[in-house]
Amino acid sequence: MGDDSEWMKLPIDQKCEHKVWKARLSGYEEALKLFQRIQDEKSPEWGKYLGLIKKFVTDSNAVAQLKGLEAALVFIENAHVAAKTTGEVVSGVVTKVFNQPKARAKELGTDICLMYMEIEKAEVVQEELLKGLENKNPKIVVACLETLRKALSEFGSKIVTLKPIVKILCKQFESREKAVRDEVKLLAVEIYKWIRDALRPPLQNINSVQLKELEEEWVKLPSSPPKQTRFLRSQQDLKAKFEQHQAHGEQSDGEDEEETVVAVDPYELLEAVEILSKIPKDFYDKIEAKKWQERREAVEAVEALTKNPKLENGDYGDLVRALKKVVGKDANVMLVSAAAKCLAALASGLRKKFGTYAGQVVPTILEKFKEKKPQVVQALQEAIDAIFLTTTLQNLSEDILGVMDNKNPSIKQQASLFLARSFRHCTQGTLPKSVLKPLCAALIKQVNDSAPEVRDAAFEALGTAMKVVGEKAVNPFLSDLDKLKLDKIKESADKVELPGGKKAAAGGGGAKKAPAKTLPPAEAPPKSSGPPKKTQTGAASKSSAASKKCKPTAVAGGKTKKSPDSKEFTEGELSIEVCEERAAGVLPASCLQQLDSANWKERLASMEEFQKAVETLDRTEMPCQALVKMLAKKPGWKETNFQVMQIKLHVVALIAQRGQFSKTSAAVVLDGLVDKVGDVKCGGNSKEGLTAIAEACSLPWTAEQVMSIAFAQKNPKNQAETLNWLANAMKEFGFAGINVKGFINNVKTALGATNPAVRTAAIALLGVMFLYMGARLRMFFEDEKPALLVQIDAEFEKMQGQSPPAPIRFTKKSGEEEEGDEGEDQEEDGAAAAQDIMDLLPRTDISDKITCDLLSKIGDKNWKIRKEGLDETAAIISEAKFITANIGDLPLALKARLCDSNKILVQQTLSILQQLSTAMGPGLKQHVKALGFPVITVLGDSKANVRAAAMTTLQAWVEQTGMKEWLEGEDLSEELKKENPFLRQEVLGWLAEKLPALRAVPGDLMTCVPQLYSCLEDRNGDVRKKAQDALPTFMMHLGYDKMDKAAGKLKTASRDQVVGMLEKARAVMPAKPAAPAKAGGGRGSAEPSRAASASRQPASEDLVDSKPEVKKVRGGAAGKKVAAGKKLAVKIQKDDEDKSGPIFILVPNSKEQRIKEEKQLKILKWNFTTPRDEYVEQLKTQMSTCFAKWLQDELFHLDFQRHVRAIGVMIERLESESDATISCLDLILKWFTLRFFDTNTTVLMKVLEYLKLLLAMLDSENYHLTEYEANSFIPYLILKVGESKDVVRKDVRAILASMCKVYPASKVFPFLMDGTKSKNSKQRAECLEELGCLIEGYGMNVCQPTAAKSLKEIAVHIGDRDTSVRNAALNTVVAVYNVCGEQVYKLIGNLSEKDMSMLEERIKRSAKKTTALAAAPAKPTVTERSQREHPANPNGTFLRKPAQEDPNKLKIMYRTYRIQARQNAQHSESSHPSIPKEFQLDLDMIEMDQSRVCELPDLVQHKLDELLEPIMIPEPSLCVQRMRSVSPHFDDLHNSTASTINFVISQVASGDINNSIQALAQIDEVLRQEDKAEVMSGHIDQFLIATFMQLRLIYSTHMADERVDKKDIVKLYSCIIGNMLSLFSMESLAREASLGVLKDLMHGVITLMLDGRMEDIEDGQQIIRTLNLLVTRVLVKSDQTNMISALLVLLQDSLATAAPPLFCELVIKCLWRMIRFLPETIDSINLDRILLDVHTFMKIFPKEKLKQLKSDVPHRTLKTLLHTLCKLRGAEILDHLSMIENRNESELEAHLRRSVKHNGNLSGLKSDRGNEKTGLCTEDWMSKAKVSDILTEIFKKIGSKENTKEGLTELYEYKQKYSDADLEPFLKNTSQFFQSYVERGLRLIESEREGKARIQTSAVIPQHGVDFSLSSSNEELKPAVYYERLKILRQRQGLENNSKQGVGGSEDEPQQRPPISSLLSSKPPVASSTDMLHSKLSQLKESRELYQQEHNTHSHSPTHAHTRSASPAANLDDLKKRLERIKSNRQ
Repeated sequence: MGDDSEWMKLPIDQKCEHKVWKARLSGYEEALKLFQRIQDEKSPEWGKYLGLIKKFVTDSNAVAQLKGLEAALVFIENAHVAAKTTGEVVSGVVTKVFNQPKARAKELGTDICLMYMEIEKAEVVQEELLKGLENKNPKIVVACLETLRKALSEFGSKIVTLKPIVKILCKQFESREKAVRDEVKLLAVEIYKWIRDALRPPLQNINSVQLKELEEEWVKLPSSPPKQTRFLRSQQDLKAKFEQHQAHGEQSDGEDEEETVVAVDPYELLEAVEILSKIPKDFYDKIEAKKWQERREAVEAVEALTKNPKLENGDYGDLVRALKKVVGKDANVMLVSAAAKCLAALASGLRKKFGTYAGQVVPTILEKFKEKKPQVVQALQEAIDAIFLTTTLQNLSEDILGVMDNKNPSIKQQASLFLARSFRHCTQGTLPKSVLKPLCAALIKQVNDSAPEVRDAAFEALGTAMKVVGEKAVNPFLSDLDKLKLDKIKESADKVELPGGKKAAAGGGGAKKAPAKTLPPAEAPPKSSGPPKKTQTGAASKSSAASKKCKPTAVAGGKTKKSPDSKEFTEGELSIEVCEERAAGVLPASCLQQLDSANWKERLASMEEFQKAVETLDRTEMPCQALVKMLAKKPGWKETNFQVMQIKLHVVALIAQRGQFSKTSAAVVLDGLVDKVGDVKCGGNSKEGLTAIAEACSLPWTAEQVMSIAFAQKNPKNQAETLNWLANAMKEFGFAGINVKGFINNVKTALGATNPAVRTAAIALLGVMFLYMGARLRMFFEDEKPALLVQIDAEFEKMQGQSPPAPIRFTKKSGEEEEGDEGEDQEEDGAAAAQDIMDLLPRTDISDKITCDLLSKIGDKNWKIRKEGLDETAAIISEAKFITANIGDLPLALKARLCDSNKILVQQTLSILQQLSTAMGPGLKQHVKALGFPVITVLGDSKANVRAAAMTTLQAWVEQTGMKEWLEGEDLSEELKKENPFLRQEVLGWLAEKLPALRAVPGDLMTCVPQLYSCLEDRNGDVRKKAQDALPTFMMHLGYDKMDKAAGKLKTASRDQVVGMLEKARAVMPAKPAAPAKAGGGRGSAEPSRAASASRQPASEDLVDSKPEVKKVRGGAAGKKVAAGKKLAVKIQKDDEDKSGPIFILVPNSKEQRIKEEKQLKILKWNFTTPRDEYVEQLKTQMSTCFAKWLQDELFHLDFQRHVRAIGVMIERLESESDATISCLDLILKWFTLRFFDTNTTVLMKVLEYLKLLLAMLDSENYHLTEYEANSFIPYLILKVGESKDVVRKDVRAILASMCKVYPASKVFPFLMDGTKSKNSKQRAECLEELGCLIEGYGMNVCQPTAAKSLKEIAVHIGDRDTSVRNAALNTVVAVYNVCGEQVYKLIGNLSEKDMSMLEERIKRSAKKTTALAAAPAKPTVTERSQREHPANPNGTFLRKPAQEDPNKLKIMYRTYRIQARQNAQHSESSHPSIPKEFQLDLDMIEMDQSRVCELPDLVQHKLDELLEPIMIPEPSLCVQRMRSVSPHFDDLHNSTASTINFVISQVASGDINNSIQALAQIDEVLRQEDKAEVMSGHIDQFLIATFMQLRLIYSTHMADERVDKKDIVKLYSCIIGNMLSLFSMESLAREASLGVLKDLMHGVITLMLDGRMEDIEDGQQIIRTLNLLVTRVLVKSDQTNMISALLVLLQDSLATAAPPLFCELVIKCLWRMIRFLPETIDSINLDRILLDVHTFMKIFPKEKLKQLKSDVPHRTLKTLLHTLCKLRGAEILDHLSMIENRNESELEAHLRRSVKHNGNLSGLKSDRGNEKTGLCTEDWMSKAKVSDILTEIFKKIGSKENTKEGLTELYEYKQKYSDADLEPFLKNTSQFFQSYVERGLRLIESEREGKARIQTSAVIPQHGVDFSLSSSNEELKPAVYYERLKILRQRQGLENNSKQGVGGSEDEPQQRPPISSLLSSKPPVASSTDMLHSKLSQLKESRELYQQEHNTHSHSPTHAHTRSASPAANLDDLKKRLERIKSNRQ
């Protein structure tokens, strides 16, 4: 029993691990109960048991294990952290539970596995269960199979991955144990339910008897698909839907079934077969044989092999070429059919892996369609359909377009039918406009073909396209077709059934059967799954029909809105008669008559009338075409008078702007406008008209018309001005939709013009186009004369680096189809856009030049001949410039040369491939598989120069093709499998660079992950590093879960390592780049980004060139000449002219963009231990846009002298280019961090010199470093503080001192703390010294995150083995001791005895020496001032340790000097040294002279010594007077105001009370002056945080410290409250307080109000009462949304943490106060945010939980808030739930709906109540509401200031009517004063009604709780108000009303003093808080003196009111006299 009693005392978790089984059993039982009790799934309690759960399930005692299993199950179900235990627990269940004899144990084990699956860990569970199948114990195998079956049955095949299970079935069917065979049979039946016939192929090899049994079981299964019955936590919506169906007993419709059934691809379940090695050795000889029988044998042998449904990947190139040759050239049709079948089988077996060969085979098959024999055609159809599924239509489109013009109708027909079949497998996403447009154009030609079968096939193809992408997308391409043909296309579209349906579209012989036959298993589910397929089909057709129905409706809706626009847009031309008639309807008759008058004055008058008429016409009424035709009437555009013409042109612009202007109308006026565009007087009006027309009819159309008209004329002036207008219009409208090709031709004409003005305008236009198109634009002008090219290049150079402006004008009719299409174009990626530009170039077909001789030369054995062949190829490409994608068999020949043993030829081949990329453009895509991947292979070459050339080639190719083609298929994975370190590191580096820029990647990227993981463990360090860099970029596309799952397949050791790296990568994973936003109705937004990328191209090219330079350092010496040789000569020539311009370019918002990109992880975060190449490259790229080119070259030069020279120039330009320097500051600082890693002292000293000047400049400019800049720089600066050279350390210290002026010291502190963790002892010591300086200079407030945490870390260094570190740590702790005294021992935590004794000794010594050294700084102060006035040496700082002095003697002096240096840095001014900063603290006097710290400014004396001074704010007389004496311009704001405010605010939270009071006094000085108070804007949160931190400090430290004088505390409280009152009297400043800050402020203030210790302090009660006023002020003046939210959060927290009831009560009172304000403030409140906070509150505290609380007030408060909101907003309140993600998480919505409904029922009642404000409510009211509700409403009115009289009247009438009504419950909780007030009010009304004399009632009504009254009145103080307040004071003090006594109290009776809140609840709007306070105190003193003359004592409790004076007027006069006296005293 002794043992029992011992373990019974243990905590639960220790019992669970006890060696006694009974103890464990007891522990499990208690744990089970505990787990059931814990409500919060994230409770920290769960964490205690995280490591124990495996022991729960693997307990050796069977009884204890059973209970442990139960507890584990509850843990897994409820704990948030349970998922972490999955692997170990399931493994334990499999090995230790499934072998138990007890059925209950197995059952619980299975439940645990299923529960883990429910919490999203299905994969891990499945993996462990599959491992269990390998166990030798059959019981375990059976249990694992059974668990897998249950999991599949309940969760379905979406959750349980079937492929690994199907693989093990065959092995289990062969088991010796019958139980295993029976269980696996049941599992096979369950799997069949889910995937049907897809299970047959994998089970073909099992025992025939077993297969027969299975077949019998399968037949018995129901045809309806199974449904998921158990759901994951993330599938709660599905669960709800399922339960709903179950409850209603409904059958789920087809849609649900579609969701449930997972189409499993049988292909995925099959094992791949390798056939290449099985091909007969003589196959390639036989296939070439002359005898057809031998050829047939060869083909049949291959056909037999290819029948395997899944083939192993390999090099099938030779086999495909051989079969292609048979298809293309063999005369025997049987062999053609057989070869085609082989190709189809290969495509089906290889799937996507066959895509490499698709481009070679498809053209041959298409050509072969000329065969008429049906069996050949069918075989070819099957082959081409199978091949299509391995690639994309985009890749095949060029081949298809090539045969669409073929003379043979069969080829055209079959090509169209193939397109029709292909379209069926496409979607809107995979069939973009860029692909569809050319195909539709070709099909439209065939629609008009003479052969009917060709026409029918074209109709079918167009119909299918229309079905797939919708009519809207296809219609623009069909505009030229007549209605009959359009109807036929629509008819075809109706017949088309997309995949899932069985109905084939009509047309085309054998084509009908082809789709069904050639679809691989993935696309067409097997026959036996007929019923589910039908359901799917039905569902699909329904959903598609629904979507189709929706679309036309939407479109129709859209069109009806814009119907006038669309009609006008397509309006026909009107006859002149109709135009005259319509114009006469809107224009005055005189106007029309005088239009063609011979007298110009009459024409002018007519035009003026015309203009007035147009200006008054409505848009819909204006007949635009009629009006412009009237303008064109004789004399029309031949008008000779310029005044008339100017008005005419202006009228055209007005009509275009104000009317519905069509292209028809535009055509009438464009000739005239262009004719006048060059006119000196009318040109401006003409351009205005052209711009207006461009807005109405779109710029692309207008520009095309204008250019053609201008260049049809011969007037050079008009041509030049047209070009100028167009250049400007492009900037205004953007570049979207511009017909580049048309422009290029006109621009070329202009460039050849003889008139220089035309040429200049053309070049300027090209410059604008360059902004949008980039460097590619130059390609169009390669053939121009060299002189002209120089001018063009100069223009392009000017535009280099500029980004295109955002469009400011937009086409009005953005709803038109044409522009809608343009909007769609914006969504296409940059590559597609580039392709559009490249498509315009004329291309040459060079296939005829790629002869057999040339190819044989390239493949010759002699390397010289091979070289000749390559030279010839290069010459052919060079001569053609731009070529088509058809280059014959050249790819195969070049591929062979990439493996050439002669490296020179390999490099030559790579240069040819680069040529190809430029020449071929986007057509290069189809050669990626054949030629691109061999380039990647070359990256594995051992020679660096070959690898560099290969990488350059690869980048050139990717630029043309995009990345998609490279990532599709398994080719990239195969390359990475090669264990070549060079290849791996190059490829991974390339992927890490490219992947972050992609928005989406093919799923095949997943195949590279296993290789990536193997690279992470590669022997080569560079490979591992590159793999780690690539890891986050893979993760951004594939997701963490997929990669984690892939890691699970690794060996245990590898898996742990990789998972750790995955976690790290997850933290730095870049965000996917966002899709380009559409601006201006979807127009023109993608263009700027495209242009920006284009304009960055040259920079990136430079980077590629300079890469070898960077790599040279690492040993790759090959590329040195490449970069330097080409460019140095040019640089030297241009050096002088380049350096004349600015060195920094001011690019607006560039820094913000960089910050944004780094936040979104689009670029690398500047964080490294040593700078890697990618960081340097990134910095270069970023600098290229805002640094002068020559400066950038200097900064990144290898010669350090160039760096010194560059920094010298930067120092010279620092002042003159200060704005630009600030805009590039982040880049400058980043470059300096790179220099910190250099070893050259010369550069380092120059860097530090610049940094000191830079920080001085930033301070003078009042600039503050952003966190982005500081994080990129300060950590690296701190590295240098540990430099061995003293001169460097000195400068770094000076820089750190200056840093605190431009970056808050509290933020520098954590960087220094990190520096103390360095291995460098000098760095640790210096960082500790700097920390000490910060604490002495700024107080404990700088210690971040908390003082305790920081001090503990600092104290650790006291035990350091290095003496200097120990001393520095001791000095720092001593500095803390000087600031916060004995509290330091609590902060530093536990120290060893040795360390503690050292510290105590040091503290004692410092205390002795402080007194002696206190006066020492006096002399340096003078020196400092002289230095400040005459800064002779900007680098000068105080030396820390003079060499000749004994360091032990000078420790304290040394620290004093450090403080002096810091202060000197804080006060020095580089630009205005003689003018001190505004409201600065005089640190020279205060902090340096320790002996005079107590000599703070005296409080302003008001001669009120005998009176209590509750809120005395000290006048900062000493500092302010000194400041004013130094600076005559004190009132002028200084440049560095913000930094000074930051400093002063930081002092508010100081641990030194006097420092804090000083800071508060200075802030009060600012707040007193209304014109100055605005400088606090932007600092309010900061100030309030400092304030409540000080309040916490007082509460927790000062109040508990007996050494602190309580008068100081009162003084500090007074200052804080006075500041707060001043601040919250200014609404503009008060509203800046944020939610979190308000919450903390209210928490601090309310905590203070409840602090019992305040009662013991003299004036404590006064402070509490004044706090009442402050709370009121805060509630009224703050942002109301923030205030309500803050109170809700505070209430929520206080309830959650079980705060004192009084605290909650006060928070609730504040909330009631805010609710009362709601009728006035409702319009300014963000209801969405309030309701979100209420939702969060109700989620955490549901109704049941609230009702469990002791008080129901929180619940009632919440209800009242919601009721009030519903009352004010009605049903509209339900629209404000938008911010709530899941509304079902709380009862908010339901409650609101009930309230809205209730309010609806009572609406009539409310209106009645509102109308009868003075009378009692009617009987109807009584019948509808409870008595308590009525009385509550009445007392609410009495308690409110506005409705008090009305409330009293209603209460009186209620009592008259219901005399027996009991008011006691409503009055018992109120104060005595309130009760007496109510009674007095009722008596007054009674006497009034009875005709007695009227007695004036009080106007100031306190609320129910006087002590914590929140009454506020913000009106200006008037005598009447003083009168009323004095009366209340008299009543509270029990004075006679007829005496003229004041109010007061003796000093020993603080509890009897009147509340200061009653005096301070209002203040004059102009007076400062101090003025107001003095006024109130004077008044209080006077009234007290009067009182003391007549009375010596007064009562201790407030009494009821007595009889009032008969003459209130006398009292009023008396009060006025007193006020006058107070004013005169003040003056």
